Amino acid sequence: MDHLDQTAFAILMGGTLTPTGRLTAMVAGRRTIAADGGMRHAAALGLTPELWVGDFDSTPADLLAAFPDVPRMPYPAAKNETDGEIAIAEALSRGARSIVMPGALGGERSDHAFMHLLLAVRLAEQGLDITMTSGEEEAYPILTGRTSIDLPEGALFSILGLTALDGLSIAGARYPLDDFHLPFGSSRTISNVAEGTVTITLHAGRAVLLARPQDFSGA
Repeated sequence: MDHLDQTAFAILMGGTLTPTGRLTAMVAGRRTIAADGGMRHAAALGLTPELWVGDFDSTPADLLAAFPDVPRMPYPAAKNETDGEIAIAEALSRGARSIVMPGALGGERSDHAFMHLLLAVRLAEQGLDITMTSGEEEAYPILTGRTSIDLPEGALFSILGLTALDGLSIAGARYPLDDFHLPFGSSRTISNVAEGTVTITLHAGRAVLLARPQDFSGA
């Protein structure tokens, strides 16, 4: 593992996943931790986790049998955190500074997916580089300052304000904004189109950029 960036991790979550080439490249060479049923994504992404955590309530027997050599850290079902949050905490304890979360979007539990979006913003506020992805969709925390995200030209993206957004500027998109005030709950920043690298500048507020890198329906 000497050739790996020891601070770059992939956390395999239990949501839906489409193993696209973009996603495979995004996680290649990362240290990996699986959160419960998220282990089912390991083979498709060519990853072998160094740790498998959770209560294993969503892990079928055949999946448990497929990875007998991966160390497991079991937790009781009655716990105070999601399996994903426990896995992230383990990555942080191992020095993680950059985390990609395949399977963190979608799935049967919208409450888990939304909670992980909020957790991603909190981690970004702590200085970590965070990406959530299902393969079909990607989510990036947007905080005050400047954030640049490399998207395919013509890909759809939206900015979802978790608060009112002050001084919002969008460059590298079909519908740019300059020093805009976005009220909380406004749909003004839904369904924009990337023209390559999208740069977001924000003076105050918190948001998430949700991108669809394979969706060119707005082009």
